[in-house]
Amino acid sequence: MEKSNKDKVVELLKAIETGATEPIAYINPNKYTQHNLSAADGFAGFGALLKALPPNSAKVKTVRAFEDGNYVFTHTEYDFFGPKIGFDIFRFEDGLIVEHWDNLQETPKQANPSGHTMVDGPTTSTDVAKTEGNKKLVRQFVDDILVNGKMDKIAGYFNRDNYIQHNPQIPDQLSGLGKTLGELAKQGITLKYDKIHQVLGEGNFVLVVSEGNFGSSYNAFYDLFRLENGKITEHWDVIEQIPAKESWKNNNGKFGF
Repeated sequence: MEKSNKDKVVELLKAIETGATEPIAYINPNKYTQHNLSAADGFAGFGALLKALPPNSAKVKTVRAFEDGNYVFTHTEYDFFGPKIGFDIFRFEDGLIVEHWDNLQETPKQANPSGHTMVDGPTTSTDVAKTEGNKKLVRQFVDDILVNGKMDKIAGYFNRDNYIQHNPQIPDQLSGLGKTLGELAKQGITLKYDKIHQVLGEGNFVLVVSEGNFGSSYNAFYDLFRLENGKITEHWDVIEQIPAKESWKNNNGKFGF
């Protein structure tokens, strides 16, 4: 029975921990574009990244995996050169992986103000028939609120009585989000998204890839939303600072969808 692209990705990521060589065959050796700026381009760059890990040091636990057309996106707990939470996106052609993007953040030492970690919560999608509508709604939310700052519209997007937040600094409920943004503003710390690069979804889970400012740093934002009845009810994210171009190990850029 043919494996799904989702299964192939989960096996490939686990191989970082186990050292299994079979899943490497899921990558097209002649066409592999790398957007992790710490890794060299191509199939050889992926191999070099694996070789740089001390033997038996890596741990990989993929918590969520979703599929949208030729794309698979995952939410994973990593431990290589320290514990991290990551989102990965893989693009397939003819059953083989030809492109990869990711975003990584150091795992916090404690839960957020409401007791949530960066990965806990529901892991499987529902309402697959509503995928496109959910993607449209979430894109509009990010565009209205995070790109254009239309805060008067924020309440209309949320399940106000049951909004669960996994960002390490922000408590649950819409009031928790508003309070945190207000406190940051008082400290002169701005959160401003500049551009949406990609929106992927499976059912009631939608991932948005964006770039923008958080304080003095310029970042890639990967935001995963879970919806219920047409409202945002849960949020996970990973924020990674985009390094200076002179340190990049490939020239593909962080985005390029």
